[in-house]
Amino acid sequence: MSLPPERGGSPAASAAAGGPPAVDSGVYTASAATSAHGGAASTFGSQPAVTVEGLGRRFGDLIAVDSLTFSVAQGEFFALLGPNGAGKTTTIHMLTTLLEPTSGRASVMGYDVAREPQRVRQVLGMVFQDPALDERLTARENLELHAVLYGIPPRERRQAIEQALVWASLVEAADRRVRTFSGGMKRRLELARALVHSPGVLFLDEPTLGLDPQGRRHLWERIDALRREGLTVLMTTHNLPEAEACDRVGIIDAGRLVEIGPPGELVAKHAGEGGDLEDVFIALTGKQLRDEEATARDLMVSFAKRGGEHTR
Repeated sequence: MSLPPERGGSPAASAAAGGPPAVDSGVYTASAATSAHGGAASTFGSQPAVTVEGLGRRFGDLIAVDSLTFSVAQGEFFALLGPNGAGKTTTIHMLTTLLEPTSGRASVMGYDVAREPQRVRQVLGMVFQDPALDERLTARENLELHAVLYGIPPRERRQAIEQALVWASLVEAADRRVRTFSGGMKRRLELARALVHSPGVLFLDEPTLGLDPQGRRHLWERIDALRREGLTVLMTTHNLPEAEACDRVGIIDAGRLVEIGPPGELVAKHAGEGGDLEDVFIALTGKQLRDEEATARDLMVSFAKRGGEHTR
């Protein structure tokens, strides 16, 4: 079920959208995306799916994101890699219209995030870092709500939901309330929900955060299947194996993009033989890429995002 022009914005955006979920294969097909990419999932489209030029965001005097510039090609799997508090989530929130930029500009599938937010929302799918499901509803009801909000016609809605449940391996749990799900089941449901309306670009904000090894593996298998089908994916992560599996990586620290390129090239350039992206990050920033206690900057960003109000 490809996005028609009236829901996906423009014919070009519709052509680039990922195709319907495929019950037989267990993964979403991407026939529309494959066609747009010249018949091969590994061949990127000529026009960028995401364009970022001098993008910045301030919270008062605090600079959370500082003049980012990069682009993501159609069909590319791109990661923003950085530690907690680096500005990854703030960046993705601007690209998905949840935050207005305070400087620069950005577009998704040709639509400006500040001037055309409704169009942008129609052509993207989003999996948030924090759970965004209604746990009082069943899995089927969560998918139904999303399909209605995105204007999927009733005649197509039931099939799309059933296919999403099959793809997420949640058919047997479809009518259970989400509050009874494991973390991995919830994440698979969120990913399936983000794809129900056949977006042109999928945004993933730390998608495997908090999952146990088995849940992480199951979710990553599905994300990797989407990549092989040719869907454009922009992911934030501080997980090295996930970043190393991407086509290109943008390394971000303290709100600034310090390097960008294919993982292998970055390692060869900055770490040498036997190195990895952790070594690249250390070479570029002088810091390690690992979970640590929140820094003073992390706390200030979090405080500013809450409007500067003390909360309990």
